Amino acid sequence: MAETAFKKIEMPACEAEKLIRLHLGEGASELELLTGGNLSTVYAFTHQNRGYVAKFSPLPDDYKVEKLVSGFLEGRHVPYPACVGQSTYGAAQYVIQERMGGKPLASYSAEEKRRQFPQLFRILSQIHSTDISGTRGFGWLTASGDGAYGSWEDYVAAMFGEEQERGSFWHDWMRLFKTSCLEKDVFEECYNRLLAYLPYNAPHRHLLHGDVHAWNLLSDGTGITGIVDGNFLYGDIWVDVVNLDRHLAQMNVVEAYLNSLGAAADEIPHFRERLKGAYYFKGVDALRFYAKMGYRQAYEGTRQFLLGLD
Repeated sequence: MAETAFKKIEMPACEAEKLIRLHLGEGASELELLTGGNLSTVYAFTHQNRGYVAKFSPLPDDYKVEKLVSGFLEGRHVPYPACVGQSTYGAAQYVIQERMGGKPLASYSAEEKRRQFPQLFRILSQIHSTDISGTRGFGWLTASGDGAYGSWEDYVAAMFGEEQERGSFWHDWMRLFKTSCLEKDVFEECYNRLLAYLPYNAPHRHLLHGDVHAWNLLSDGTGITGIVDGNFLYGDIWVDVVNLDRHLAQMNVVEAYLNSLGAAADEIPHFRERLKGAYYFKGVDALRFYAKMGYRQAYEGTRQFLLGLD
């Protein structure tokens, strides 16, 4: 693993129990530390015969919009977990949410995944069609419900800028060019391609999940039971679709999504340019993420895909 790999916060079970009591009162049982996931330390537990999870992160901005997002999605037939508590404890941000049933979609066969596409695409469409007319801005959601930036271009520039907030996941990220497999020439080539396609994505503003992939989708084998761990933002819907496409390689997600819309690519203005802009946006970010986490195989696959895109 690379020396730059992210380290999850250590949260003893006794401390987690104390915070759970603060929000839900006595009676939590079956506390279990869950494995997997990249950034959060997660405990599952039961309280009054209902399942919950408590998630802990050292990143200063994590979980701060969970209640806001729950409100946005309420009544929209989106199986997103309700937030029952969120706060700060020492160096940790934490959130307590209802636990969704099922297991990760990644654990099912390709055919089982494909059978669930229609429902999954309806869920994504419900998220993307959320009424956000009372908000403004692009990029990450803030506590007010607005996006953090005035334009998509400003968001992208800030996201990949050298100056990042101290303590954030991407603080001092450019040292990855020296300490990891991240290649500066490859990164800059792909980033410049991203900039060329920015104008095609920039006019489109919808609520996005931000990290749609098979590990963040839960299923009982016949249907989607939960969509979790969003990095919610405002932007072009194809950002969500291409992220799912890259994580479900060889399953023609983009074509299947177009079919679900009843639309042909040629009927959508600048469709191919928007799609490439979305691929480069998610892909450039993935290059540095995989490099930081020490995921060399994933880095190489993303590198090959991006360099062959144009």
